[in-house]
Amino acid sequence: MTDAPAPDMQVTPPAAAPAVAPKKPVLGSNPYHWGTGRRKTAVARVRIKPGSGLFKVNDREVDEFFKVGENRTAVRTPLNVTDTLKTMDVFVNVRGGGIHGQTDAVVLGLARALVKANADYEAKLRESNLLTRDSRKVERKKYGQSGARKRFQYSKR
Repeated sequence: MTDAPAPDMQVTPPAAAPAVAPKKPVLGSNPYHWGTGRRKTAVARVRIKPGSGLFKVNDREVDEFFKVGENRTAVRTPLNVTDTLKTMDVFVNVRGGGIHGQTDAVVLGLARALVKANADYEAKLRESNLLTRDSRKVERKKYGQSGARKRFQYSKR
């Protein structure tokens, strides 16, 4: 017995389903560059694209979101260092932490996004210490103490 079909029978291969190729994004079609910045418990997700200098934080103008002048200046530092203040639109979502932690998170996220947009900026940003993550966080409180390191008052008598 052979496995070959009889010569009078015609064997047709099963019809293959048409292959649907997943759509690949065309390089250069997305104008945004992303950067994530963190500081203490604050996390900032930053998107930048070429534009006219628009700067929004949580859907508000940057000067409306950051009330203190020191923070307003700090978040613009990466743009000033790279001379892109009037040529980039910046959109930031920031959550957690306090105002100062959020400011530092935005600075780091913006610096990282600028490096993704143009690798030539990395030397300037690193020289200004804007690409370094500050990893300090609040130390947890320990049991039997009134704080992380502070102890309850000792009374001998």
